[in-house]
Amino acid sequence: MNSRRDHRSNRAALFDGIEEGGIRASAYSSHEIHEHDNDLAIEGLQDRVNILKRLTGDIHEEVESHSRMLDRMGNDMDSSRGILSGTMDRFKMVFETKSNRRMATLVASFVALFLLIYYLTK
Repeated sequence: MNSRRDHRSNRAALFDGIEEGGIRASAYSSHEIHEHDNDLAIEGLQDRVNILKRLTGDIHEEVESHSRMLDRMGNDMDSSRGILSGTMDRFKMVFETKSNRRMATLVASFVALFLLIYYLTK
C-alpha cells in the first residue's frame, strides 16, 4: 500500500502542472527562466572572454614591438660606444706626447680667444 501511495505521489508530481486547457506556471517554468538567465550570463562571459583575448593579443603585439625597438636601441648604443671609444683613444694619443699637448693647448687658446673676440664684438 505504501508503494501505491509513492507511485500516486510520483504520478501526481509528474502531472502537477497540467490543468484543463493548458499548463499553469510551475517550478518547471521557473527552472526554464533560471536556465535562460544562465544562458544570458554565459553569453556575457563569452563576450568578456573574447574582449580579454583581443586585449591580451594587442598587449602581446605591443610588447613584441617594444622589444624589437629596445633591441635596435641597444645595437645603436653599442655602435655609439665603439665610436666614442675610438675617439677617446685618439685623444689619448694626442695628449701622450709633449709636442702634441702643446699643440692642443695652442689650438684651445686660439678657439677661446676667437670666442672672446666674437662675444665682445657682438
